Amino acid sequence: MSESESVDAGWLTWPNAITLVRLALLPVFFWLLFSTNHRAIAAWLLGSLGATDWIDGYVARRFHQVSNIGKILDPTADRLLVIGGLIAVAAAGGVPWWFAVAVLVRELIVSILTLVLAALGAARINVLWWGKFSTFALMTTFPLFLLTTNPHHGALSTWQHDARTFCWFIGIMGLVVSWLVLFGYVKPALNALRAGRQGRGNLVS
Repeated sequence: MSESESVDAGWLTWPNAITLVRLALLPVFFWLLFSTNHRAIAAWLLGSLGATDWIDGYVARRFHQVSNIGKILDPTADRLLVIGGLIAVAAAGGVPWWFAVAVLVRELIVSILTLVLAALGAARINVLWWGKFSTFALMTTFPLFLLTTNPHHGALSTWQHDARTFCWFIGIMGLVVSWLVLFGYVKPALNALRAGRQGRGNLVS
C-alpha cells in the first residue's frame, strides 16, 4: 500500500460522490424497466452502471482521495448493483431464474461473511482483481440479457439470437470466476481476522 493510499481522505470526495450517483441511478433503472416501455434504455443504463465500476477507484488513486468509507462504499455499491440488477432482469424475464439464484447465493454468502468478519474485528480485506473482473462480467451480462429478450416473450431478431450466445459466454464465465474468487478470499479473510485480533491485542497491551 502506498503512502497516499494509507491516508484517509474522508467521506467528502469525488470518488464517493461518483459511487453515490451510481447507486442513485439504480431506482431510475427499475422505473424505466417496469414502469415504461423503454426496455432498451433501461438495459443501456444498467450497462453504464456496470461499465463505470472502475471510475471511482481510479479517481481515488489518481487524485489521492482514497478513504476508509470509500473502501466500504465501493464494494457495497457493486454488490447492490449486481443483486438489484439481477433480480430486476430475472423478474422481467430476461434471464433464467437458475442463473439468477446461482449469482444471488454467492452474493449472499459474501455479504454474510463480510458482516461476520466485521463483527469479529477482522481487518479490511482488499478487493481481489478477479473479483472486480467477475463483477464487471456479470454487470455486462445483465443488460445484454435484457437487450436479447423481448417483453411477453416476443420473437427475437437475428442479431438478438447471435448476441444472446455471446451473452451466455460472458455470463457463465463471470459466474464461474465469481465462485472461484469466493474461495480465493478464504486465506485473505483468515489473515485479516488474525491482523484484527493482533491490532486489538496491541491496543490492550
